[in-house]
Amino acid sequence: MNALLENPNELITTYLVPWSINIFTALVIFIIGRIVAKVIVKAIKKIMQKSNVDTALLGFLGNIIYAVLLIVVVLAALEQLGVKTTSLLAIFATAGLAVGLALKDQLSNFAAGVMLIMFKPFKVGDFVEAGGTSGVVEAINIFNTMMRTGDNREITVPNSQIFNGTITNVTARDTRRIDLTIGIGYSDNIAEAKKVLQEILSGESRILPEPAPAILVSELGESSVDFAVRPWVNAGDYWTVRSDLLEKIKTEFDARGISIPFPQRDVHLYQAAAND
Repeated sequence: MNALLENPNELITTYLVPWSINIFTALVIFIIGRIVAKVIVKAIKKIMQKSNVDTALLGFLGNIIYAVLLIVVVLAALEQLGVKTTSLLAIFATAGLAVGLALKDQLSNFAAGVMLIMFKPFKVGDFVEAGGTSGVVEAINIFNTMMRTGDNREITVPNSQIFNGTITNVTARDTRRIDLTIGIGYSDNIAEAKKVLQEILSGESRILPEPAPAILVSELGESSVDFAVRPWVNAGDYWTVRSDLLEKIKTEFDARGISIPFPQRDVHLYQAAAND
């Protein structure tokens, strides 16, 4: 070292020039690498946009790809400076394993969120039954899904619970079938009851002509002859039409003398003899 200090030219040639070149090269690698990474991410986003990938997933995946490419660029720059990147990779791998084990539930929610965004079993505004609850989907996030119930409560459901279970999308189709079971007494006239049901369905303008409504005897129960009444309506009219039909059926059956059986229980009272 003393010899180098006594000879500044050799110090410059041996240390300063190579280090300066390495630092300059590392900076060039980092700057150009960032530019290339941005170009690659932009190209990938364009490809995904043409494939109609959801915008939420598009931005998220773009950020992940850019972060991975940036890590590669940083490692390449450090390698140019003489840093042993294999040791850094081992440290990152160990840290990543520890973080993954600690956040395994969140990683599961993240993976499920990506799958929900990609495969789109439902969209914002749909009424779904999933994750043990039901409601209108307000937002689909990476880790959870926000839902609004019929009584205006906001529920946050982890994505893994939704994706790993059964998903019922009530509003996925434009039309729905109303399934009603209407019972009459065994002493009532089946043809007359069927005629009344047909008149009620024909008088309801919100019922769709196609598919045609079905009225058929579905079961001979313990205390009633059961009709299956199955009209089709627009999905938005489902609950109002269902309620109106039940009210009209009860009113018309009462007016026509057709009974609707209901469970009855006979109670017998016995008076015990008094003891002398």
